[in-house]
This record gives sequence, structure tokens and C-alpha cells, in this order.
Amino acid sequence: MANHKSALKRIRSNEAKRLRNKYQHKTTRNAVRVLRASEDKKEAQALLPNVIAMLDKLAKNNIIHQNKASNLKSKLTKHVAAL
Repeated sequence: MANHKSALKRIRSNEAKRLRNKYQHKTTRNAVRVLRASEDKKEAQALLPNVIAMLDKLAKNNIIHQNKASNLKSKLTKHVAAL
């Protein structure tokens, strides 16, 4: 157990950040799943900018790696173009 006030605060703040990161990551994964499952091109084109923004935000906050975000954006863009 932590002995310092600052260590106790760090434990609390790390847990809050972990939960927030987990929520954002899961929400983005679900959005990607919905986009991949969509068969309607108009709907997919409407979803794509939001999903790309979500991926960029995750990469900016180091929740996922920048290259992973780029790979996902590329694959999703190709998917939408192929519909």
C-alpha cells in the first residue's frame, strides 16, 4: 500500500484515466465494427469521418499507436470506397 499522499492520489487518478481510456477505446472499436458491417454506401460515408476522428483522438492520447490508427483509417476508407 502507498505511504505518501501523492502516491494515493496517483493511484486514484490512474484508475480514473484507465477507465476513461477503456471506455473511449471500446466505443471506437464498436464504431469501427458498425462501419465494417454497414452495406449502405451513403450510411458508411456518413459514419467514416466520425470514426476517423475517434481513431485520431485515440492515437493523439496514446491509447493506440499512431500507425495502428493509420492502418485502420486506410482499411476503412478502402472498404467504404468498395461499397
